[in-house]
Amino acid sequence: MEQQVVAHRREHSGFDLRGAMSKQEVSVIGLGPMGRAMASVFLGKGYQVTVWNRTTGKADELVAAGADRADTVHDALTASELVILSLTDHHAMYAVLGSATEALSGRVLVNLSSDTPDSARSAARWASGHGARYLTGGVQASPPGIGQPGSSTFYSGPKHVFDAHREALEMLTSTDYRGEDPGLAALYYQVSMDLFWTTMLGWLHALALADAHGVSAEEILPSAVSVLSGMPDFLAFYTPRIDAGEYPGDIERLAMGVASIDHVLQTAREAGIDTSLPSAVLEIFRRGTAVGHADGSATSLIEVLKQPAG
Repeated sequence: MEQQVVAHRREHSGFDLRGAMSKQEVSVIGLGPMGRAMASVFLGKGYQVTVWNRTTGKADELVAAGADRADTVHDALTASELVILSLTDHHAMYAVLGSATEALSGRVLVNLSSDTPDSARSAARWASGHGARYLTGGVQASPPGIGQPGSSTFYSGPKHVFDAHREALEMLTSTDYRGEDPGLAALYYQVSMDLFWTTMLGWLHALALADAHGVSAEEILPSAVSVLSGMPDFLAFYTPRIDAGEYPGDIERLAMGVASIDHVLQTAREAGIDTSLPSAVLEIFRRGTAVGHADGSATSLIEVLKQPAG
């Protein structure tokens, strides 16, 4: 199969007089919505793209657009130095690549799968043990945002490896290199997801509360946007205080926050909707007051959240 891929490339990519390939090469392993979007962008930028997916039919449209379909993971790895992994997590990476570890030597694995910082560090050691260079990536975009302005990806791992392939990676999104530690990109990504999903859940709970009173999401939208549009200034004001470990109650007090979230909880209970989210928030607020933060800012709750509950 490897010879067939090379032959296909000689026919369709073009070689100069010395036999050097005129197109840059990349392999994309994992063809969910994100992997397909990335492969499509590379094709559109003139790259020679090799694709592999466990369900082979997911490659059909890409092959029709000019990609090479690898029959095996081994073929996908040996087709290109740069290999983009778009899989569910690191367990999926081991499951997929474990049968072709002999083909990892000399490859650059850019793992854009979601997982924990410690898992990313373990994966980097595993890849290095098989002769591969490894970058962790955390994509801050949905599939439609790949290749579009405004999208970004966190990267971490060996700087020289990142620098060598930065041009190719910036075909997908802008790049935000966070350092040599392969766990850092995963950390930044999970921090972003922590903020995103808790914010999303808070918005959905607010909409459920509004709906219980006959108010639509569209009617709530202006006030929701107003609240969220003020958050950057709020974060910028409190960030240096938090870094300094200072939580004065000169702007707002945690005790006021306890009363406020208790009113949210009672409103939700009276509306007959789920109360687990405001109940959880109120429990954290009360833990803060119990350890002496009542007269300080609600940002003092970071000291509560640094410790496991109970």
